[in-house]
Formats: sequence, C-alpha cells, structure tokens
Amino acid sequence: MPRFFTRLLLALILAALVAVSIVLWTSPDPTYKLQSWLAGSRYSRYDDLIVDLAHKRGVDPLLIKAIVWRESAFQTEKVGTSGERGLMQVGEAAARDWAQAQKIETFVPTDLFDPKTNLDAGAWYFKKALTRWRLKSDPIPFALAEYNAGHVRMERWISLTGRGDEATTEDLLKAIDFPTTRKYVVDITARYHFYQRNPPF
Repeated sequence: MPRFFTRLLLALILAALVAVSIVLWTSPDPTYKLQSWLAGSRYSRYDDLIVDLAHKRGVDPLLIKAIVWRESAFQTEKVGTSGERGLMQVGEAAARDWAQAQKIETFVPTDLFDPKTNLDAGAWYFKKALTRWRLKSDPIPFALAEYNAGHVRMERWISLTGRGDEATTEDLLKAIDFPTTRKYVVDITARYHFYQRNPPF
C-alpha cells in the first residue's frame, strides 16, 4: 500500500511539473511568468492604484506598470543606491517638487513607502518629462532616460547627438554613455509593448 501512494504522489508531482512546463512554454514571456508566480500577488497587487493614479496624471497605466516592474519589481519597501524609495524609486528632490506642487506641507521622504503616495509622485514626475519631450515622434524613450538619469544628463546627451531638436530615439540611445540608463530605456519600452500585447488589467 505505501508503494502505491508513493507512486501516486510521484505521478501527481510529474503531472504538475508537466502542467507548469506547458504554461511556461506557451507563455509570451516565460521568465516574467515565472517571476510573477514566485512573487505571489505582488505583481498585480497595485494594479488598481496604478490605473487610478496614471489616469489622474494623464499617463498610460501600462507604461507606469512597466516602470514599476523595472524600478522595484513591485516592492514597496525598496531603497535604491541613491536613496530612491518605493515602487517607482522616487528620489527625494523629485518627491519634494511633487509635494510642493501639490501643496503638501507635511511630506517626509518615508511617505514614499506608501504605494499611493509613491505612484502619484512618480507618475507626476514622469508626466513632467513626457511633457518636456512631447514634440518628439515618440517621447517615451526620452522621458524614460530623463526619469532615470535626470534632465541635466538628458540635455548633455541631446547635445552629444549633434542633432538638437531633430534627435531621434536611435540618436539618443547611441549618445547615452550610461549603459545602465540605455538598458533601462530598452527594458521598459519592451515591457510596455509586452503589456500592450498582453494587457494585465
């Protein structure tokens, strides 16, 4: 009898592994699917907030979700190497600009660990960058580079293209001399397109 149960258990485990393999094999992005499984509900826990606050700031929620995925893997308590905090890894200076614009006098940097505060501040700051580059045929890569590395570096990179206002996304990516920022732009753009093809909400 024990041998029967052992065989049954092994058969069930094998069937589960086959099922998981099939799901991963047929998934448009197996690595992402596996990461989302391992993260439990974390990858979708903030979807409603992302949608609400992205719409409030006039940004595509799929793009905000792609930024959150790349910045923090949906971890609210993450702290970056330069002190950036929360889901969208908002820096202190950007957060203070947001708080001042919203007339929030009680803001302290630890407020950025609150998902709603972080997403609102991050979406607001990203929208500023999108607006600055709105005349580009595709302002998203320019806004992403600025969100990651700051406006001063963006101006330097635009200057390095030698094309000024005519600089394209390709020109920008060639001019970015921070490999991490270049990868950041490419990664988020790809994830954004993935979400467009496979809407998470």
